[in-house]
Amino acid sequence: MTAPATMTRTDLADVPLLHRGKVRDVYDLGDRLLVVTTDRVSAFDHVLPTPIPGKGAILTAMSAFWFGYLADIVPNHLITTDVEAMGPQVAPYRDELRGRTMLVRRAARIDAECVVRGFITGSAWLDYQARGEVCGIAIRAGMRLADPFDEPLFTPATKAESGHDENIDFGAFARIAGADVAAEVRDLSVRIYEAGRDHARSRGIILADTKLEFGFIDGRIALIDEVLTPDSSRFWDLHEYEVGISPPSFDKQIVRDHLKASGWDAEPPVPALPANIVARTAARYREALERLTT
Repeated sequence: MTAPATMTRTDLADVPLLHRGKVRDVYDLGDRLLVVTTDRVSAFDHVLPTPIPGKGAILTAMSAFWFGYLADIVPNHLITTDVEAMGPQVAPYRDELRGRTMLVRRAARIDAECVVRGFITGSAWLDYQARGEVCGIAIRAGMRLADPFDEPLFTPATKAESGHDENIDFGAFARIAGADVAAEVRDLSVRIYEAGRDHARSRGIILADTKLEFGFIDGRIALIDEVLTPDSSRFWDLHEYEVGISPPSFDKQIVRDHLKASGWDAEPPVPALPANIVARTAARYREALERLTT
C-alpha cells in the first residue's frame, strides 16, 4: 500500500472536534463520526514526539478489512473509508485524510473494553503468578508463559480516558451493560476472537489476545472503534513463538523495549525515537497488514 504523508495532528477548521485521543482524532458529523487515525504512537501512557510513518493508514486498512471479514458475525459502524464519498464537509480535507480515515455511524457506546485472551501473557501472566487466576477466573495449575488457555477467556475492563484500563469481573460488566447485553457481548467477543485467531493462524500468525468495543446502532449491538489491529491486539509470528518466553509482537513493542533500555523513567520530558527504531516499528506494522489482509 502507498501510505499518505506522515500526520501527527489534524485541524479540520469547519468540522467540530469531538475527541482527540492518543492516536485518533474524532470529528462530529451529527449522526456520523469521522475517525482520523494519525501516526502518533504512545508508550507508558505518553504520546511520543516521534511518529511512526504509515501507522495510521495501516491501522485504518486493517480495521476496514476485519469489519468486512466479521460482518456475518456482528454488524459494525463503518460506512466507508473512501474520502471521495464522505460528503461536502470532508471534501476540503480529502488529501490529508485519504487512507487514514473512517466515516462511521454514531453508536451509543457500551462503556467497557471487551478483552478476549487466548494465551497467557502480559497482565494475565502476572495475575496468574500472583493468585493462580486471571481477572478473577480460576486457572489450572502448571501453566507457563505464552501457553494457550484451554478455552478463550473473556475478561472485560473499564475504559479509562487516561492511564490503564482496570480489569473487572463479569458481574461488574453485567452491572454496566445489563445482564442480557453482557452475555450477548461476551459470546460475540469470543466468536470474533476465534474467527480472527483462525484466520491469523492460516497466515502464520498467532492472535494471543484482543480488546474490542461495542455499542448500539438502531437498537442493535454493533462492533465499533478499531478491530484486530496491532494497537488493539497482540499478534505473534508463529515461527517466533515459544512457550516460556514473551514472543515479539507485531506492534510498538520495539518502541517500548527501546524506551526501557534507554533508562527513561516514564515521566516528562518524553524522549524522541532514533531513526532505526522508527524504521523497525513501521516495518513490523506493515508486515502485519500484508500477511493478514493480502
